[in-house]
Amino acid sequence: MGIVVAAAVAQAVQFVGLPEAQINLAHGTTFLATRPKDNASYTALLEALSDARAEGNLGVPLHLRNAVTSMMRDLGYGKGYRYVHDDPQAQREQDHLPEALKGRKYYKPKGK
Repeated sequence: MGIVVAAAVAQAVQFVGLPEAQINLAHGTTFLATRPKDNASYTALLEALSDARAEGNLGVPLHLRNAVTSMMRDLGYGKGYRYVHDDPQAQREQDHLPEALKGRKYYKPKGK
């Protein structure tokens, strides 16, 4: 939400101008300053980039591939795929990463 607020404040400054936009700047500053701080997204990005550099271009797991031809179906594309909207457990139980990265968890927010 912080980026949305920051963008809205920047837009308000551009449209309204100073000195009136000082109020928008104060509100935005207060909002951002009082939010919990967490660098989990940034840390996740760095870990994922490191794995991408180390592992190279890995294939998408077969069950996640879209079988648009009969040959692809015969090769196992889409086989065993569990649609999360029909099977909510699939989000946790179904693997979404290539075999070389199995078990990796990148996003680890503090306090969760």
